[in-house]
Amino acid sequence: MTSSSESHTYPARPSDAERERVLGRLRDGAAEGKLSHDTFLRRMELALVARRREELAVLTADLGTESVLSRRLFGWVGRASAFWVGLRRAWQVEKLPRLLLPQPGPFPLTIGRDPGSGLRLSHDTVSRRHAELGMQEGTWVLRDLGSTNGTTVNGRRVTGSAVVREGDQVSFGHMCFRLAAR
Repeated sequence: MTSSSESHTYPARPSDAERERVLGRLRDGAAEGKLSHDTFLRRMELALVARRREELAVLTADLGTESVLSRRLFGWVGRASAFWVGLRRAWQVEKLPRLLLPQPGPFPLTIGRDPGSGLRLSHDTVSRRHAELGMQEGTWVLRDLGSTNGTTVNGRRVTGSAVVREGDQVSFGHMCFRLAAR
């Protein structure tokens, strides 16, 4: 029997960083073909609900260990790649034509090939009623209107609507712009 002054010690729960390391190792194992898609998904679920470090260790035990050299090499390659992608994106953004944010009003700016659009874009990849840009509760919101070739913000496809800001890169089909304030 234990008294109330005695404390119980429980095994330490895995930290978020430990879970992230395991999830990264599982992603690498799947990319290398060491795990099937179903096994990868199941192990990810188990990693997220693991209560002990031992449970995490079991999930990657059959994947082998990475050498320190390979971890450093892959880390360096990843950072170098991210640098060049960022540099290329920054270079492209400066070259894009500016799209001035409209004066806030009761109705959003319609964008498309339709002659009645507030911003008419005569390009084959732009739908007749492609998108809307308007102010909602002090925030600019871009909404795709079910366009065929899609609307993107900073390279990510908009499904429904997305918050946009000055400096964002927006695309309607293959027409790209950089949002600018007046």
